[in-house]
Amino acid sequence: MQIRSLSNCMVLALALGCSGTLRANECVPALPEPHSNNAVAITITDGQQTLFSFAGLRAGKTWRDTSRKAYMYKAGEATWTALPDIPVLEGRLAATAEAVAGKIYYFGGYTVAEDGTEVSAPENFVFDPATRAYSRIADMPTPTDDAVSFVYQDRYIYLVSGWHNTGNIRDVQVYDTQENTWFLATEYPGSPVFGHAGGIVGNRFVIADGVAVVGQDDAGRRKFDTVNEGWMGTISPDDPTQITYRRLPQLPGRGHYRMGGEADVDGNRVLFVGGTPNAYNYNGIGYNGEPSIPQKHVFAWDFTKDNWVAYKDKPIASMDHRGLIKWGGDWITVGGLTDGQMVTGDILAWKAGNITCD
Repeated sequence: MQIRSLSNCMVLALALGCSGTLRANECVPALPEPHSNNAVAITITDGQQTLFSFAGLRAGKTWRDTSRKAYMYKAGEATWTALPDIPVLEGRLAATAEAVAGKIYYFGGYTVAEDGTEVSAPENFVFDPATRAYSRIADMPTPTDDAVSFVYQDRYIYLVSGWHNTGNIRDVQVYDTQENTWFLATEYPGSPVFGHAGGIVGNRFVIADGVAVVGQDDAGRRKFDTVNEGWMGTISPDDPTQITYRRLPQLPGRGHYRMGGEADVDGNRVLFVGGTPNAYNYNGIGYNGEPSIPQKHVFAWDFTKDNWVAYKDKPIASMDHRGLIKWGGDWITVGGLTDGQMVTGDILAWKAGNITCD
């Protein structure tokens, strides 16, 4: 996705690091163990910003390396704290996590068996940082992985599209954190995808790109490829089940997969970083047999401009993200895959690049 051809390509001033815009006690160390495809979230715990990482893929990148690990990092501390593992028997990839009212809600993901069989997981949990305990919550109507999630009205968690066992779905599944129930909202009108990215500002959300099934090869096997699509959804303020969609202008170049994405409420935009134009499963090798190459791009849908805006590339290319985090006023990714499809535990940000605390 060569979006630098858009006008007003600007420097995104998001310096970060021990000598950057954050105070020294806000520098974030690397995860205790490298993880990619990990679900991430942030909330306030004991008055401090607190990061969470759940599950994902360890450095070996085989079915054995799917993880149940969970970690917490509180601003000002020297290291991450290991939390109890997610209470499931097998590791999880491509889950999603969101914070509401100081608790972290963890959804879906998929398991990988030795023979390569993948199953979308039905279990969902709420994690309480105060007690460091998980409680199982209602199952999704359709177990889904690699979906986009976001929070609306500090109550509802929306999961848009994604993969269910053998194919993509258009479902928009909504979890009510107050009632522990699910309902369906107006389905996603774009190509059903997995590994897309997005976020919400107010009652408007933006979804970009992802991977779709695009036909069959000569042997009758499904073919996967990235799609170049952007959609805005506007949730009715009177009825959270009702969404009106608008297709956004198409960006030049190819679509991207497993970018980091999140809403920037203060900037009135949804940010997207990294990803790759070459669809892959989980080990960084494309369905076409070619290694997937992570990208450095940073762009956004700007609601004020009503258009896409391109920013200066970040210095370190990365992909395989399940979210983007605002930390101390800046933006970071936690873990992921870097050049050479290497699993990292580093905290990556703009301008300072690879941020660790010595």
